[in-house]
Amino acid sequence: MQLTHLNTRGEANMVDVGDKRETRREAVASGRIVMQPKTLQLLTDNALPKGDVLATARIAGIQAAKRTHELIPLCHALALSKVAIDFDVDHVNGCVHVSALCRLDGRTGVEMEALTAVSVACLTLYDMCKAVDKEMHIEAVQLDSKRGGVRGDYQRGLPEPIVTGGSAVGEVRLGERCASPCVRVKFLAELREQIEESDMSIGLAQLPSRDVAGLKAALNAQDARFGVLSDQRTLCAINQVMANDSARLTDEDEVAFFPPVTGG
Repeated sequence: MQLTHLNTRGEANMVDVGDKRETRREAVASGRIVMQPKTLQLLTDNALPKGDVLATARIAGIQAAKRTHELIPLCHALALSKVAIDFDVDHVNGCVHVSALCRLDGRTGVEMEALTAVSVACLTLYDMCKAVDKEMHIEAVQLDSKRGGVRGDYQRGLPEPIVTGGSAVGEVRLGERCASPCVRVKFLAELREQIEESDMSIGLAQLPSRDVAGLKAALNAQDARFGVLSDQRTLCAINQVMANDSARLTDEDEVAFFPPVTGG
């Protein structure tokens, strides 16, 4: 699996999402803060020294979601359309469950915004209650679901979504094998984000010629997004060996496209 926040040299890198299309993105995260029963009762009775605990934590969570890019170095600044923070006071288990929903129409996901909102809301609950209970602890902060984006939807507890490159003849899901001879194609680093694909397979019978040039032509015929592969700066490797457009392709070859490596 290629980490999108690393460039071809393994350096931290802010992903360029400028060429991605805008879609509806949504994420839900959750966590909880565990405290003593008497602390939880004081919270419920609104009798803690600092006042309205839940209202303050809700505002803190919303503010945190909006400023996630200032806290997490490689996050983009996002124009969120909705942030909702909910609390469930659980006297049986002695905790407050916190959930956050973040939503926007944009080019990148909002998972980090939802997780940051939950984390800061829990920290605010700790701050509001610590005068009477320093034994509190925060746990189980996690992403519960996400919707939208090229990688598909995610729901905790369900299998990961399978990303496909479309329904063109000769193309298969990730991890599957072509019925006919085929090659595996990978798109790395910034190129992966620009094309919105990471890994696909295509049958050799679909290529006008069994070389890299033929592969580029077949991909471009499927979707104009693959036109970027014809940029002379885009590099190619076959089975981890650098290759040019005239390099021949055979069954089960792995072809990787990636942006140029710059610097010393």
